This record gives sequence, structure tokens and C-alpha cells, in this order.
Amino acid sequence: MVVTGLGLVTPIGNDVESTWDALLAGRSGAGPITQFEVDERFDVRFACEVKGFEPERYMDRKEIKRTDRFAQFALAVAHQAMESAGLANGLDGVDRDRVGVIIGSGIGGIATFEEQARILIERGPQRISPFFVPMFISDIAAGLVSMRYGARGPNYATVSACASSAHAVGDAFRIIQRGEADVMIAGGTEATVTPLTMAGFASMKALSTRNDSPETASRPFDATRDGFVLGEGAGCLVLESLDHAVRRGAPILGEIVGFGQTADAHHLTAPAPEGAGAQLAMRAALRDAGLSPTDVDYINAHGTSTPANDLNETLAVKAVFGDHAYRLVMGSTKSMTGHLLGAAGAVESVISVLVCARGVIPPTINFTTADPACDLDYAHNRRVERPVEVAISNSFGFGGHNACIAFRRWDGA
Repeated sequence: MVVTGLGLVTPIGNDVESTWDALLAGRSGAGPITQFEVDERFDVRFACEVKGFEPERYMDRKEIKRTDRFAQFALAVAHQAMESAGLANGLDGVDRDRVGVIIGSGIGGIATFEEQARILIERGPQRISPFFVPMFISDIAAGLVSMRYGARGPNYATVSACASSAHAVGDAFRIIQRGEADVMIAGGTEATVTPLTMAGFASMKALSTRNDSPETASRPFDATRDGFVLGEGAGCLVLESLDHAVRRGAPILGEIVGFGQTADAHHLTAPAPEGAGAQLAMRAALRDAGLSPTDVDYINAHGTSTPANDLNETLAVKAVFGDHAYRLVMGSTKSMTGHLLGAAGAVESVISVLVCARGVIPPTINFTTADPACDLDYAHNRRVERPVEVAISNSFGFGGHNACIAFRRWDGA
């Protein structure tokens, strides 16, 4: 199974190349919130916002008014991915019945929900928009992408909190493996920098409270980490069977070779002790790919910058990889992008493909204080140039959802 297209909209860039350049430069996407008025009542007043996004590049004014920001992001990254896959003119010459779309989102159109809830309270039920439901529901992003390209194959959304788009990519991989489609447009999107979402995550003490220094707040695997930084954005991959990609002369950017998914069956929000569910997911992905632990060069960690996640993910990696855990690099790009919730898995899948293709591992920024319990190579404050044959990407979600995807550098064989 090969990857032929990539698309990104992130807090550090509105396409793949600008995001990649910012990652290698170690640039933080965090800053004071600008999308709504924030006052002292909010315990957390910063986030990783997408900046300068122009939906007009991807849709007309009428469509913009009828789509939530999360869906606009999805259409943008799908366009980018299709263009890079050599499908800029759509699916001409491709069997549309065998092209599917899976776009995950943990929350969906929450900004629309909040706006319409205010209208209901202040102005009454007769003033609710007829577009409220289709703008809010999480599956609409996948539906809109399907409509945009006339893709009539499998089409749905995955919703598993912060593992949502990792599940989307994994499901797309399985669908092509089973022979149900030749091409899958897979990814995730999230636009949750809203008053309710910020207040909710702050209330459960999940967020960093470094209001005086937003750009240094996300510090995965650092002893002084105090929570994640909420982000927004989207990522998309075009996956194809190798035969189909070769037949149409598609650019091949990398391979997806394995997928593992498990449940912690443990707690609403906390990971299982020693990352037990994460261990199972990583082992399953390696087994599915026919890889041994020593084949892996890079792990794009879930790495949220919360005390519990970073410790338990480190313990899980040590359990799965043994001594080799100290020879691979395990970095967290969330130190720069923040945590994109349901979009994180897709964004980090794109990054993992790029790491394999380009042989450069982005830094994990904001390291100041060593944590004796987190003693692996996290590429702290430095990018690493080394060949990467195999990378895995970890995504874990509230509710105990675990997903791990294995990627391999495309060697042209």
C-alpha cells in the first residue's frame, strides 16, 4: 500500500512545505487566542491557532457560509493531497466507485454548535439555521470531500477522540487491503479553539497554564510539563494500492505497511498503567507489517506534554522495543503544533511519511529539565539527520483508544 498524496493545514503552516520548514526550524505555533475574546475568567488564554487560512482558495463564498471551520480545513487538505497525488483535475480516468473518503474528527463543528446554542437561548428556536445540523455533524467533512470529487466508494467519519484520524488512516489502509477500493482519501480535521472547548479542557486540568509564555508551554517529556496546548488544523493522505498507483503513474511518497488498534479498558481519560494498551497497539502494528522492533528508526510519539501520557508512552516504548528503545528517536511534533485532537493522527502520519522520505527528524522543542523517568532520545531542541527506513506514529484518545500506524520509506522496488 502506497501513499501518493499529502495535505496539511496546521498552526505552523497552511500547506505541507511551510509546515515542514517550520518543524525543522523548531517554530512554535502557540500564542494568545485571537478567535474569540478572552478575559481573566479563562484559566487558559492561549492555543495553537491556524493563522492566515484563506478558505476562498478552496471554495466559493456560499459554501464558506455553509461550512464550519473544521470542514473548511478538510476540503483544503484534501485539495492539497489530491493535487500532490497527480489528481488535481479530479478523478478523470479513475473508477469513482472504487475511491473512498474517511475523515476523522473528535468533536466536529463545535463553533457552529456554540453559535447556534447562543441563538436558541437569546432569540428562540425559530432563528436556528437550517444548516446547523449539516454544519455541526462530524461526518460532514468526509461527505463534502466525497461530493467534491465524486468519490462513491466507502465514505464515513471516525470518532475516537485524539485517535480519530489515526483510525481513519488505518481503516482506509484496511479497505484497500480487502480489495474494496483502489484509492482512499484519508485524514482528520479539528477546529476547537472555542470558548466552550477551551473552558472544558481547562476544567479537567488537561491544558498547560503557561499564559505568560505560550510558545514554551508544550514541552513533551520534560520534567516541568504541565499539560497540552490545544491546537487546530487538518491532515490528509491519498492511499492507493501499488498496482493502481503504478498504472496511473502516480508519485509514490512512501508506504503504509501496518496498523494496530486496541483499547485500554481502564479509565475515562487516564492511560493504562505502563501504557499497557499502547504496548498492544504497537506490537500489533509491527506484527501486521512483518517488522521486528529493531527495524524501527523513528517514533512520532503521541507526546502530549501531560505528566501521565509522556511517562506511560515512554514505559510502553521501553516494553515493546527493549534495548532498541535507546537507539531509535522518539520525537513529539506536538511541541510545535500543539495537540490537534482528532486531527493529530493524520497530521502526524503525514509528518512520518516525510521523515522517511527526507531522512530528517524534527526536534522536540522547549526542553529545559530532564525527567529521569523519560530517558529516551526525544530529539530535544535539535533536529536529527539520519536515514529512516521505518517510522511508526502513535495516537491515543480519551476513552482508552489506541492506534499505531507503521510507515516505510519507498525505495522504488
